[in-house]
Amino acid sequence: MSKNNSSPPQNQFANKAQAWSARFSEPVSDLVKRYTASVNFDQRMADFDIQGSLAHADMLASIGIISAEDKAAIDRGMALILEEINAGRFSWSIDLEDVHLNIEKRLVELIGDAGKRLHTGRSRNDQVATDIRLWVRNEIDIAIDLLHQLRRKLATLALEHTDTILPGFTHLQVAQPVTFGHHLLAYAEMFGRDAERLTDCRKRVNRLPLGAAALAGTSYPIDRERVARTLGFESVCRNSLDAVSDRDFAIEFCAAAALIMTHISRFSEELVLWMSPRVGFIDLADRFCTGSSIMPQKKNPDVPELARGKTGRVNGHLIALLTLMKGQPLAYNKDNQEDKEGLFDSADTVRDTLTIFVDMVGGIRVKAEAMRAAALQGFATATDLADYLVKKGVPFRDAHETVAHAVRECEQRGCDLADLPLNDLQGFHGLIEQDIYGVLTLEGSVAARNHIGGTAPVRVRQEAERILAETSAGQ
Repeated sequence: MSKNNSSPPQNQFANKAQAWSARFSEPVSDLVKRYTASVNFDQRMADFDIQGSLAHADMLASIGIISAEDKAAIDRGMALILEEINAGRFSWSIDLEDVHLNIEKRLVELIGDAGKRLHTGRSRNDQVATDIRLWVRNEIDIAIDLLHQLRRKLATLALEHTDTILPGFTHLQVAQPVTFGHHLLAYAEMFGRDAERLTDCRKRVNRLPLGAAALAGTSYPIDRERVARTLGFESVCRNSLDAVSDRDFAIEFCAAAALIMTHISRFSEELVLWMSPRVGFIDLADRFCTGSSIMPQKKNPDVPELARGKTGRVNGHLIALLTLMKGQPLAYNKDNQEDKEGLFDSADTVRDTLTIFVDMVGGIRVKAEAMRAAALQGFATATDLADYLVKKGVPFRDAHETVAHAVRECEQRGCDLADLPLNDLQGFHGLIEQDIYGVLTLEGSVAARNHIGGTAPVRVRQEAERILAETSAGQ
């Protein structure tokens, strides 16, 4: 068979965009193009792709792989491309598969051969891994700042309600009285741990893969530490196979995102319950609610309800990423193209949710009277009566049983423990004296929990001020 019969014409693929098309004897079908392309969603990494390319070019010039003139041309071309992208004038092509090849082709159009030299010493494998890390690092910084803002809003509202009493629940049954400020600060603690997790995750995200090339490194005398410094990475990935193939840093971010949304979802559940007319503890500003198409009286807490629902999609992205990675051998596999959409959506969901909640918490209207009335139901100070007896020398189990009898009596009479006359209370135990009525008040109950982590107003104020100082220092 002649050469002309066995090989495609020299320029058969001259108009094809793929960087690898010269190896193949037929073009990729349109369906496969659509199936394998990622440019529709990974173009959001364009800014970070340009950052990585500029740092790579700077390093190549520093070691003499490209000339100073080529570097200047690359810098100039990338600036024009970024300007086009930001202005919405950049022409994205599915034929070019992804953000990386789209930008590279445009660079070559603008500056010629200097643009072709940019890819020396790197692969799309380490290029995309670098871009994703830069993107995730930026999202982490945004999320941490939003968590600080949300904690400040919670702490500010808590300071306004250090003395506002509502029932604390276990099993959704009235348990003991707490202050509303204390209740809010429980979520401030959760979101504080979320910020800590992201800060810790950032350390592992902030390692440079560039220089790993396709999988084995490169034969060029590259300076990876210089690139790391330029891009603000704390260190470099120490194994080229690992650098291009693992996405554990993205999984870790998605896990942190899932926990953030889980805490948001728990808070949302309470907001929905508190806003119900049957409870009536709070009201949300109208801009966070919607009405009904048929019932004109309705004011529905759509934002917390939807946040509760969006938690499921973020949890799903985490499971999808874990499943994506579990069967991959070393090194890079095309499966990893599927890492981005779930990752992007998780970050978007967390960002939007936290932004809205920062605003929403600041607009919560508290109905203190309803909270107090609810705390007077369900014998919320029963434990205080038991503690009172224990402090007088009664074994706790005996005190527990004594109070249980008193509660049963109150249920039959339809009154609260504090409503029983002293003589009746003494009928349950002779050590009960007149001072019991100070113990059985809601204010006396919460004030007695005056220790670190307790619900006493003085402690709530201290904790709220600590959180405000802590989050302000992080700015």
